[in-house]
Amino acid sequence: MERGHDIVLFGATGYTGALTAEYLATNAPRELRWALAGRNRDKLESVRAELAEIDPDRPLPELLVADVNDPASIRELAASARVVITTVGPYSEYGEPLVAACAAEGTDYVDLTGEPAFVDRVYVKHHATAVRTGARLVHACGFDSVPHDLGALFTVGRLPEGVPLHVEGFVRARGNVSGGTLHSAVGAFADPAGMLAAARERRELEGLPEGRRVRIDSGGRPRTRLARGWTVPLPTLDPQVVVRSAAALERYGPDFSYGHYAAFRRLTSVVGAVGGAAGVMAAAQVPPLRDRLLSLRPQGEGPTEEQLANGWFTVHFAGSGGGRRVHTLVSGGEPGYAATSGMLAESALCLWQDDLPRTSGQVTTAVAMGEALIRRLPRAGVDFEVLRTFEV
Repeated sequence: MERGHDIVLFGATGYTGALTAEYLATNAPRELRWALAGRNRDKLESVRAELAEIDPDRPLPELLVADVNDPASIRELAASARVVITTVGPYSEYGEPLVAACAAEGTDYVDLTGEPAFVDRVYVKHHATAVRTGARLVHACGFDSVPHDLGALFTVGRLPEGVPLHVEGFVRARGNVSGGTLHSAVGAFADPAGMLAAARERRELEGLPEGRRVRIDSGGRPRTRLARGWTVPLPTLDPQVVVRSAAALERYGPDFSYGHYAAFRRLTSVVGAVGGAAGVMAAAQVPPLRDRLLSLRPQGEGPTEEQLANGWFTVHFAGSGGGRRVHTLVSGGEPGYAATSGMLAESALCLWQDDLPRTSGQVTTAVAMGEALIRRLPRAGVDFEVLRTFEV
């Protein structure tokens, strides 16, 4: 279908949106027809002026004024694009009008959400519409959950086919939290009952893969040589995304399990991380404490350039099955924003430009883009390596 724009970036005046715009202005093909979208035209003009300094000879994006509280503007935005990128969160609060419009218009959609309840609600309300129109709704196209979803796919591809497989991912990172991420996390913690209800409604509608078994392995693994230290299970959106990819792709075998862990050098770091997470969850339940927590970093603020330059992440994977074991590594720069903006932009470019399997509805990065996106990501500083393969 002919559209006025190949890619529209919604939320371009925010912290992560501006980084994503800069990435596209630096790395996208010159023939890309793209636009920046947001509520304030003056702020959009300011972002575009900064992009002009990167490469004065590159065509500049058009500007679209749109607001999630104005359904007509959101529908017009979705109808104008082949792919929409949105960095406007918290997604549970602001995300649904745009994803609903993309589903209705047959427009491909990518976001950065790490909010499980939002993803589940979108599936329940809009998956069937997107299947009918051909739209691909791809959530979690940043550090949540690209390295984990594609890292598991990369690892599975080095194991035998048609046998039970088990994969574990061990995450270590140094980064910083933006205001948008803080607000999204606190919002998710504030409504655990709603999260469970959304998950239950999705399970009842989605069902299980026929003749195959996929599951999250939530058992503990205090120490492993591969993680080089202490580990604790990470109950984030990431393992949910991995097992949804496994449910959709037979390459993961007849019986697939995945364990997802944070890795730390010292036991004291584990205790501090667990205690900190518990404190945030508790504070999110009490309105005055929640407001105080949110005031620590307003939305639109993020790490300094120095903090971005010093950040990094690694995800070590251990896969086994059919008498073989494989160790792989996914690594990159500052995870929350520097690497994330590149992963998000490359996901959109992949949907726009690459020859991909025919999919529609709510799909994961592994299902929608898979190996094509893995090949793209080194340009964003995200590398995939096989460290060791051996028979057992």
